[in-house]
Amino acid sequence: MGRIAGVSAAETRERLLRAAAESFAARGYDGTRVADIASAAGVSNGALYAHFGSKAELLVAALREHGPRLLATLFAADPEQSITKLLAVVGRGLPHRRPDAHNHLIVEALVVARRDEDVARPMRDYVGERTDWLAGLVRAAQNDGEVDGTLSPNALSHLCLLLAMGSALVTPDLHTVDEEEWAALLTRLVAAFAPDGDTPQPSSPADSTARREARQ
Repeated sequence: MGRIAGVSAAETRERLLRAAAESFAARGYDGTRVADIASAAGVSNGALYAHFGSKAELLVAALREHGPRLLATLFAADPEQSITKLLAVVGRGLPHRRPDAHNHLIVEALVVARRDEDVARPMRDYVGERTDWLAGLVRAAQNDGEVDGTLSPNALSHLCLLLAMGSALVTPDLHTVDEEEWAALLTRLVAAFAPDGDTPQPSSPADSTARREARQ
């Protein structure tokens, strides 16, 4: 049940998630019907509900699958790279991100969550997962001596989320900032994460293993 003939359940689910991401980004949550998503994916309404219990569940699932994930992609490409350097790379591009389907999706989910508890519940889980993942990276950096151990990993990860999600709301067409001025500010901000007066020590093999595990 819930499959397209000749297509696996996993492939059917991916079709639904892709159709949902495109529909929510283009027409918004309220403007998208379950029937629209099912039709775009080539399945019946019943088949859709075999995979997802509600439109709210589908929205957050689509966000998990197709939402913005630049930082995770960069970490996966270079797991040994300095965390603070990667944060700086991502941060420098935030004010200049052009609106795209991924950004529209996170904005829609955040806005709807403020007025719809059915969406707010899974969104709290989604944001919590991202915060925990970032906090794990901060702890690994603290173990390496790269980030001040007195800083709260949860607070620092929350700051990163605020900047990333805020950039999806305040797009370049609403407000622009000089690229060099922003880079200079960001450099000073990231430098403040470093241990005060400490020199980071080389990582041991055990530290490197723990760091890779934290990033997974």
